[in-house]
Amino acid sequence: MGDRRPDPSPNFGALSRAPVPPVPPTGHRRGSPGHPATGPGVFAIAAPKSPPPYVPVAHRPRITRLRVSLSQRRVEAFQGDRLLKSYPVAVGKSGWETPTGTFTVRQQFRDPDWQNPFTGEVIAAGDPDNPLGDRWIGFWTDGKNWSGFHGTPNRRSVGMAASHGCLRMFNEDIRELFDGVSPATVVEVRR
Repeated sequence: MGDRRPDPSPNFGALSRAPVPPVPPTGHRRGSPGHPATGPGVFAIAAPKSPPPYVPVAHRPRITRLRVSLSQRRVEAFQGDRLLKSYPVAVGKSGWETPTGTFTVRQQFRDPDWQNPFTGEVIAAGDPDNPLGDRWIGFWTDGKNWSGFHGTPNRRSVGMAASHGCLRMFNEDIRELFDGVSPATVVEVRR
């Protein structure tokens, strides 16, 4: 009793207790000349230093599906067939298009560090220059590279074709979305 709680498994909460290596999110055209997706990738996120606070499942909003419209630059959150909320997003710019298809949420990080894949420079969580903001929701694309939702310090980019394949959101919106999704939430990305 007391403060004992169930140990979150990989299917329960945002993170498993197993170490998670940094994985580069991307949405790029593979094979283009000099393209980083043919090598190490574009972005790297680092696993947080500690797991996020435990939040009982009963207290989480239940978003079962996210539907992204790239042409409208919006993501809609659904519970079953009921639309809960719609948010503006920045999508991939020309040559770095956001991947389309049906995916599932695979990663959720609070306060991710970001590592520049070209220089190795790490921008720590909380730094105002961290391009991921304070939340990351990753969904698997090709089994090797990642794409996902994240915050941004560049509010003007939201609603534009401005990213390297990810879906940028206002920080307050990604926080709300982060708290409503869970691993296995379906992510549908359409043109």
